[in-house]
Amino acid sequence: MAFAAFGSSAAPVDQAPRKKSWVAWVLLAPGLAYLALFFLTPFVSLIITSLQAPVEFGDVGQYQTAFKIENYATVIEQYWPHFLRAFGYALVATFFALVVSYPLAYFIGVTARKWPLLQALMLTLVIAPFFISFLLRTLAWKQLMSDDTPLVYALKALSILPPDGHLTGTAFSVIFGLTYNFIPFMTLPIYTNLERLDTRYLEAGADLYARPSTTFWKVTVPLSMPGIVSGTLLTFIPASGDFINASSTFLGSAQTQMVGNAIEANFLNLLNYPAASAMSVILMALILVIVGIYVKRSGTEDLL
Repeated sequence: MAFAAFGSSAAPVDQAPRKKSWVAWVLLAPGLAYLALFFLTPFVSLIITSLQAPVEFGDVGQYQTAFKIENYATVIEQYWPHFLRAFGYALVATFFALVVSYPLAYFIGVTARKWPLLQALMLTLVIAPFFISFLLRTLAWKQLMSDDTPLVYALKALSILPPDGHLTGTAFSVIFGLTYNFIPFMTLPIYTNLERLDTRYLEAGADLYARPSTTFWKVTVPLSMPGIVSGTLLTFIPASGDFINASSTFLGSAQTQMVGNAIEANFLNLLNYPAASAMSVILMALILVIVGIYVKRSGTEDLL
């Protein structure tokens, strides 16, 4: 009897996890279908396109399915400077965005807690650029940095810029544009993290006779590290593939073009779809490797 009772009571316990697992898969199905349709399918199509070969005696832009793996070696050999510029500009822009955004996020999230109206106003000002087109903001900076503006005249008068110097079409203008356009992506995650910071930790540091700088580096920065990691990822990843700021139509020139510009040119102008697809796959792979190493080294893989 005891064994029978034990057996009868054990059956529902075994069945419960199966039911919960079935329900979980049903709930996950729409999301998985969305990812398969809008991410996995285009990605597979991109890889297939990157391996295509030109149609013999065909017109420009005509390609056939093949396994031309040398497409990858060709684009690396031809466009490696574009890859270097893309990651170099993105890294520098991410650093400057962090330098600007962290004090701003700290002021909004910690210092301005005593003044909710000021906190809300400053947070609105951070978000405000999102209400204006990315293209319009970049084009506005191009107008401000053009050769016949008071800014350029003043820099030349102060001998900061040579008489024949330019602001647009330089690495400075591209990095400036990337930094400016992606500052909200850096500020908001850090603010969200600092807004939950318990200020009693800072008071405890002062009670233990720690200098403000020591409290900042030993307490504030470690507690805000998830926000820093999220902000740097949200800035570095899109900045690496950006093709607006480095375009000669906006802040860049032929000498400052990034890999995004090369992909755009091969897709739209040269109609070299395999090369553009191969560069896109390489860019995605490099970003995944860099991000993986960064998250692993920062020790925040469990906090994201």
